[in-house]
Amino acid sequence: MVGDTTETKECQLKDPMDLFRSGQVVKICAPMVRYSKLAFRTLVRKYSCDLCYTPMIVAADFVRSAKARDSEFTTNKGDHPLIVQFAAKEAQVLCDAASIICPFADGIDLNCGCPQRWAMAEGYGACLINKPELVKDMVRHVRNQIDNPKFSVSIKIRIHEDVKRTVDLCQKAEAAGVSWITVHGRSIEERHQPVHYDAIKTIKQSMSIPIVANGDIKTLKDAENVHHLTEADGVMVARGLLANPALFAGYEETPFKCIQDWVDIALEHGTPFTCFHHHLMYMMERITSKQEKKVFNVLSSTSAVLDYLNTHYGV
Repeated sequence: MVGDTTETKECQLKDPMDLFRSGQVVKICAPMVRYSKLAFRTLVRKYSCDLCYTPMIVAADFVRSAKARDSEFTTNKGDHPLIVQFAAKEAQVLCDAASIICPFADGIDLNCGCPQRWAMAEGYGACLINKPELVKDMVRHVRNQIDNPKFSVSIKIRIHEDVKRTVDLCQKAEAAGVSWITVHGRSIEERHQPVHYDAIKTIKQSMSIPIVANGDIKTLKDAENVHHLTEADGVMVARGLLANPALFAGYEETPFKCIQDWVDIALEHGTPFTCFHHHLMYMMERITSKQEKKVFNVLSSTSAVLDYLNTHYGV
């Protein structure tokens, strides 16, 4: 489960709240299915990312199956501070998952924002924003059962049409001891509509814990603008970091050094070819012509990709 390390990592764990206490805007890599794995987290940490999340893990599977634990979660001693995101709908299951992960990560996050049909049908993700008492109960249980006071318990939510309902949810979670709340500024139904940064600001002004803004941040300038619009304590980026893992370091597009770093890290970590290739397709989206994409995107082996990068870019 702990990937390429065997030593205990108690001594390397960090208090994620220290980031929020620093007074700087906390720069966060979002939980992304298939993508925010150890190799990619290693890459973005090289480029000014302060805090990384794992992809969402279904807590019940994680608790039940050692196989699920091994395939879903790997880390190493440089991979901190690290938040493990869980999908859960029962307080005790979330607690059990948190207890297993506690020695290896710096906190857990409860997914209350995933709008995918399968998640909602299972009672996970965004449907939880309509169950504030359950969210409160889950947060409180983890708080009471994990005896490490530095272990964070956060939630990631979407907003309601009526922002008062979202404020109520957030205040209940705060009362239960939640460390911070990440707000994706869209409702469950909204996909590509503009993000409601005003709603995030309303939530921020109603709370005394840190609030993280999420949604449509593509550049460092966007991150600064969103911080000013919302007064949020942190910004979380998903697709923007896939397209440019060096975004938080101020690069407008992926620098070739970052592509080289990805190749080195991915090979070192034994990243499966599909994942290795997909990341490169995202990173090179803005810096390659249509014709180049046609060739690059159908390459089917690591050696073909390495040859292409070497020939065309000297990487």
